[in-house]
Amino acid sequence: MDTIVFDLGGVLVDWNPRYLLRKVMPGREAEMETILADVLNHDWNLERDTGDSWPDAIARLKLEYPRWADIFDVYDERWAETLGGSHEDSVAILRELRDADVPLLALSNWSAEKFHHAEERFEWLSWFDGVVVSGRVGMIKPDRDIFDYLLATYDRRAEDILFIDDHAPNVVAARSFGIRSHHFTSAAALREELVAEGFLDPVGVGS
Repeated sequence: MDTIVFDLGGVLVDWNPRYLLRKVMPGREAEMETILADVLNHDWNLERDTGDSWPDAIARLKLEYPRWADIFDVYDERWAETLGGSHEDSVAILRELRDADVPLLALSNWSAEKFHHAEERFEWLSWFDGVVVSGRVGMIKPDRDIFDYLLATYDRRAEDILFIDDHAPNVVAARSFGIRSHHFTSAAALREELVAEGFLDPVGVGS
């Protein structure tokens, strides 16, 4: 095991649609939560991450929920504002791994139409030796094909990598495919495992 594979959202990237919707729906918190639970929910976002067209999806929503048509337009046009920034403690670990010359890959469920916002904002994406984006390859976690695609593309075997993800179903799936996986809950817990596996010094760079 010599390669670390990072998920992005929730591990390195702070993404939350509320960052945007609170700006455009001031004083409408309950209504916003209804939209996020019933419409712009995990399943809806996962379809975009699979490669489904944003313009087509937004058009369908506006027909089904015309009272929120303006909200859907803003969600599409100003989607970059759903990115809160980096999780700096995790990025610090990523920097340590890069400085230690550990091979780094990223495997993320993300819309192909929106990923350029991350590329423009997060300089640390250039530290990866490769990035697999679900929307660009038409495959998605936790399905096996996207893991197989990553392994084949970067000439790795399942036993060569440690996969890090904050979404439990992705971790369970990866383990079932023979991939050692860490369920991300905090940067401190991740660092502890990376030290235990010999990827990082227990003291830390610069300490």
